[in-house]
Amino acid sequence: MTVILCPGIHHERLTQNFLEQMSPALSDPVVFSTNQYPAYSAWHLIQCLETSLDPQQLETPILFIGFSAGVVAAIATAWYWQLKGRSVKALIALDGWGIPLRGTFPIHRMSHDLFTHWSSTIGETRSDCFYAEPSVDHLDLWRSPASTQGQWVKTSSEQSSSWLGTCRSAMQSHDGQATHRQTTAAEFLMMLLQQYGELSSQP
Repeated sequence: MTVILCPGIHHERLTQNFLEQMSPALSDPVVFSTNQYPAYSAWHLIQCLETSLDPQQLETPILFIGFSAGVVAAIATAWYWQLKGRSVKALIALDGWGIPLRGTFPIHRMSHDLFTHWSSTIGETRSDCFYAEPSVDHLDLWRSPASTQGQWVKTSSEQSSSWLGTCRSAMQSHDGQATHRQTTAAEFLMMLLQQYGELSSQP
């Protein structure tokens, strides 16, 4: 199990809160030290991974979880990882607003409100994603995933990646359609960890 956690620009206590609320489902991830390096620096993240991971871990498919500025480091490092012939399971981006996310690996967005959700996914290939409802503060999505209520938006072959299709998908009323399910940010993350074989155990 190799999960790379890329925090944003904030106090380290928020990341500790995140890990406490995700325990024991997410155990012993590799945490990029944003106290020592810029949260957005893929160069520093790559150096840290290549010096701290053992040879077996370097060849193990990895999963990135990034928050805010940490999404920049996560997506760039994921691209680099693939260019080196290594495998990326997926990238989960929490509030990576304004950061274009492309890749040949699955990418999932999580947003602190509906506006950030649909404005971030315009023109992108859709994967299962989450947005808080009611909306929460940006930092609360990272600090308090267990108490962040929201909508798990499931993908389907009928959903369009166009601007109009994306907006309709995000803005539609929640009338029991299979494309929406009420959950928490923590539960959505646990579902993804289970999907990619990274769930340590049920909390």
